[in-house]
Amino acid sequence: MAAHYKDIQFTLTGRVARISFARPPLNILTISMMKEIVDAINRAARTADTCAIVFASAHASGAFSAGVSIEEHRPETVFQMLDGFHAIFRALNQVSKPVVALVGGAALGGGCELAAFADIVIASPPARFGQPEIKLGVFPPVAAVILPRVIGEKRAREMILTGELLTAEQAHSAGLVNHLVPENAVEAKCEELLNAFRQMSVPGLEMARRVMLQTVGLGFDEALKRSEEIYLNELMSLKDPHEGVEAFIAKRQPRWKHK
Repeated sequence: MAAHYKDIQFTLTGRVARISFARPPLNILTISMMKEIVDAINRAARTADTCAIVFASAHASGAFSAGVSIEEHRPETVFQMLDGFHAIFRALNQVSKPVVALVGGAALGGGCELAAFADIVIASPPARFGQPEIKLGVFPPVAAVILPRVIGEKRAREMILTGELLTAEQAHSAGLVNHLVPENAVEAKCEELLNAFRQMSVPGLEMARRVMLQTVGLGFDEALKRSEEIYLNELMSLKDPHEGVEAFIAKRQPRWKHK
């Protein structure tokens, strides 16, 4: 399934939704483009067996995304810009499907925040990551929340407060990048991961991700209680967990219903 947009390309094939940024050369995120991304995420959610969402650049432009439009950061539009950008993350949280980002060029500002929010980042050596907002006298709201969880407090503070850029190797070492591979191996590595997701129950993937997100910052007892609630009250009310157990006992492959 494909849908037609102005600034992104969207496909839903092989149970994977792919959202590719198509505003070369830098894939600057405008308010209208953000609305398209949110709509595409919601389209992906309407297909129950969609097992993952992939973000990538549609062109070999040298940029995954260089961030949000500076022109729309003026006082008269900054609320709409911030609201539109954050709607992407709220939609991804609500959908709660595994998110993979393929980064082969610059991931700056909002582009870096999207990469940081992804569950798995596959990058090639030309990739660069940075939050340069501080140089404009502002800060990145999503990165201020997410980056400390991903790369640790000290490293995140330095990155946000100095606006420094990380090479692909540095980002991999810091934990921002999961897999650093040659440029010609990015798609193959992505497909390897997607094939793993395709073997899983979609609700199992979604609820595992939801627990990890919803328990961040909670004390152990409170976090474990929330995890138990989702496991017992949501997951175990579905068909797939029972099918998984029965398949294991019968020594056969599970036949997931994704419900």
